[in-house]
Amino acid sequence: MKTLMIKTPIVIFLLVLMALQNMAISAPIITITSEDLTKPTIVNELENEGFKQDADLIRHTYEANLYSLPAFKSGHYGLRMYRQTLDDKYAPAVWSDMARVASRLNMFSEQVHTAEQIQSYSEKRIENYRDDSNQRTVLRYQATKLMPEYLYLGVGLLGSMARADEYGLKHREDKKLREVIHRYDFTKYVIDENMVKAWAAQLANQVYWLRQLGEQDVVDDFIATFKKVYPDNNDSFLSEQQFGNKVYGLTHIIFAASRYYQDPINEQDYQWIYDYYRNNIDTIIERAKEDVIAEVGINFLLAGLDDDPVVLKTRKVIQKALNREHGLIPSVTGEMDLKKGEHRNVLAIMLLDWKGMNVAPTLTNEPEVFNSIPYGLIEK
Repeated sequence: MKTLMIKTPIVIFLLVLMALQNMAISAPIITITSEDLTKPTIVNELENEGFKQDADLIRHTYEANLYSLPAFKSGHYGLRMYRQTLDDKYAPAVWSDMARVASRLNMFSEQVHTAEQIQSYSEKRIENYRDDSNQRTVLRYQATKLMPEYLYLGVGLLGSMARADEYGLKHREDKKLREVIHRYDFTKYVIDENMVKAWAAQLANQVYWLRQLGEQDVVDDFIATFKKVYPDNNDSFLSEQQFGNKVYGLTHIIFAASRYYQDPINEQDYQWIYDYYRNNIDTIIERAKEDVIAEVGINFLLAGLDDDPVVLKTRKVIQKALNREHGLIPSVTGEMDLKKGEHRNVLAIMLLDWKGMNVAPTLTNEPEVFNSIPYGLIEK
C-alpha cells in the first residue's frame, strides 16, 4: 500500500504530460497577421491596456505639476479632462479658464471696443510677427498686415465669447461686444487664400464660433476656400509647414464642429475629410508633428470610429514617441518643457485613453463648478 501511494502521483503526472504533448502536436498553428491587429482581438485588448497605461503616465506627469502652469495651459488641460471624465478634481482648472475668459472680455469691453482702440491694439499685435523668420510667422504677418483687426476679432474676441457661451454664460457687456462683431464682415478673412495658408486651424475654429454664437455663418465659405487652397493632388508640392497647416486645418474643422469634444460627429457630413485621412495616413505620419497626428486619431474617435485602422496607427505613433523617463511626449526637437508641451500631451492622453464626449461643464448641469463666477460673466 505504501509503495502504491508513492508511485500513483508519478504515474498520473506522466499520463497528463503525454496528453498535453499530444494536444500540442495536434493543435493548429495560429498566425497573427497585420490585418488581425486591426480587429477587436485579445491582442488588441492587450494593446489598449498598454495605451491606457501610457496615458496614465502622461496624466500623472501633468497633474502633479498642473497648477505650476500658466492659467491658459492649466485651463486648456483641465477643461478637456473634465469633458472626458466629468471628474470634479478638474473643476479648479476649469475655473481658471473661466477667469481667463472673464479677464479678457472685461478688458475688451472696457478698453478695446472703439474703432480707434481696436486699430491701436491690432497694430501692436501685428508688430509681434514682423521680424520673425519662421515660415509660419512670416505667412501670418504678410497675410494679416492689411487687415490687422483680425488679430483682435478672430484671435482675441470670438474665442472668449464662445467659451463663455459653452459654459452657459455671457459677458455683462455682451450686447456691446456683439455690436463690435457686427462692424466686420468675416467673409473677407475666410475667402482670402493667404489667410487660409496662414491661419487654417484658427479660421476653422472662428467660423464655427460665429455660427455657435448665432452671428454670421461663413462655414461653407471657409471650407470652399480651404479646398481651393489645398487640393489633395497638390500635397507633394507643399512644404512641411504648409502640409502641416493643411492637416491641422482639417482636424480643427472636426474639432470645432464637435464644439471641442462635446458633440458627436457624423462621418458622412465630413466624408471628404475622413476619406483623405484614410488615403493619406502614412504620409501624415511621415510628415506631420505628433500633436497633429494625435488630432487625426481623435477626429475618428469623435465620429465613433474607434476600431478604424487609422486610430490604431496614430496610437502606435504616439506611444512610440513617449519618453518614459520624463513621462511625456517631447517636441520634435526633443524638448521636455511641460508648458510648451501641454497641448501635445493632453491630446496624447485623449487619444490613448478616450473616454467619450460630454456637454460639460455648464451652469445648468454642473452648478458646483460655478459656485463663484468670475467678475464680468453672468448667466445667459
